[in-house]
Amino acid sequence: MDIYQAFQTRQTIRDFEQSDGNPRSLDPSLVRKLIEAGFTAPTNDHMRDWHFVILNELHQRRELVSEVIKPVSRKRSENIIDRWGLTDPLQREMYLEGIPRQFSMLNNCGCLILPFYRQDLPLLKPKNLSALNYFVSIWLCIENVFNAASAEGVYGVVRIPAPEESKIVKTRLNIPSNYEFPCWMALGYPALDALRARQVSIDLDTRIHQNQW
Repeated sequence: MDIYQAFQTRQTIRDFEQSDGNPRSLDPSLVRKLIEAGFTAPTNDHMRDWHFVILNELHQRRELVSEVIKPVSRKRSENIIDRWGLTDPLQREMYLEGIPRQFSMLNNCGCLILPFYRQDLPLLKPKNLSALNYFVSIWLCIENVFNAASAEGVYGVVRIPAPEESKIVKTRLNIPSNYEFPCWMALGYPALDALRARQVSIDLDTRIHQNQW
């Protein structure tokens, strides 16, 4: 699969293939290959000070996920997106399917990866755009991983941790204090009946501007 096909076929998946009640795991060599693709991303200081914790011991994974995330019903999800004021049908549909799966998608994925990156300055108190360079760089790395996964027929989803959630995860996993936890990365093979979000149609000609907007 070429890079453009990988971009086009990539899609958020929250329902993963299971075998005998457990997730179908990813071969360790494939996981290594995907993370290696992540490390080809550009970085602001050339150091690529990124680390990855792979949580594939299911008991440990489920214990940690259960400590920091609680299942949310579809009804409560509706209340949440109503409070947000969302009105677009496709956007609402995406959140209605996604919010109730935050717990299950992490527990049931074929490989759960937690990336960490060095962040010496307070992430949420940037003085200028340059202060966000480390944050931007790790996301380039994360995107590389997901695009490479798409080329291998592997898909997934990210979850952005809440502040307290991040603190607990970093404590439980012995993460150095000057490293940040940008997201959970859930990867795996899609279940046969996996829901695939309908995409909002974009007219590219209305988004490209020559010389000025």
